[in-house]
Amino acid sequence: MMIKPDIFSPYPNLLALQTTRHGGISDEPFASLNLGHNTRDTPENTRMNRQILCNHAGIHPSSLVTADQVHGTKVLHAREGGHYSGYDAFITDRAGLYLCILTADCFPVLIYDRERNVVGAAHAGWQGSAANVAGKTLSAMREGFGTKPSSCLAWIGTGISAAAYEVGREVASRFESRHTEPNPSGTCQLDLSSVNRQQLIHGGLADTTIATSPFCTVRNNNDYYSYRKENGNTGRMMALIGIIPDGTAP
Repeated sequence: MMIKPDIFSPYPNLLALQTTRHGGISDEPFASLNLGHNTRDTPENTRMNRQILCNHAGIHPSSLVTADQVHGTKVLHAREGGHYSGYDAFITDRAGLYLCILTADCFPVLIYDRERNVVGAAHAGWQGSAANVAGKTLSAMREGFGTKPSSCLAWIGTGISAAAYEVGREVASRFESRHTEPNPSGTCQLDLSSVNRQQLIHGGLADTTIATSPFCTVRNNNDYYSYRKENGNTGRMMALIGIIPDGTAP
């Protein structure tokens, strides 16, 4: 049903995960743990799937912080659970809130400040990555909570790998050449995972404090949704991060 990033495992007060497509009730093509409302799956299915995830994680659906992601860079300082419009990133210092990023090829970026005990999460597709959404989330943590990048750990979750992500030259031109590989046909392969990793390093994180998922939504499509491979008719995974309140266990 989910993977938990090893980089966060030394911190029992932290809940961080990314779901797979398994363990829910949705039928094809959303089989089975579709967590995205912006699909053609039924609202009842997605509600039940979120309840299944929350039951498994030991949290309540009202503690989730979600948004109508718009491929931008607006960062919400979350103070209560709920669904918000127009945001692609969240930060919070409130225990018991779980920042959620929904994806089906784009990359979730989860950040944990070990010193301040605060978290951030960003939705990084090509547009957000081109606009440095991960770096802007880190900057919002610095401005809002006094976060020092040297105190942070980050995880870049499962998305579409460079080998599977072919883009036009216009999109590729938005990124440094080290993140693209030209094809004879005039297109390029774009490595969004490396883009976000480099942006976090530029923001002050050490390379050794950033981990990345080894999986690909296209190559590992049996386990993850891929908008591109499934021609847009698919579900959404959820990546989330939050501080567990004292005295509770996930």
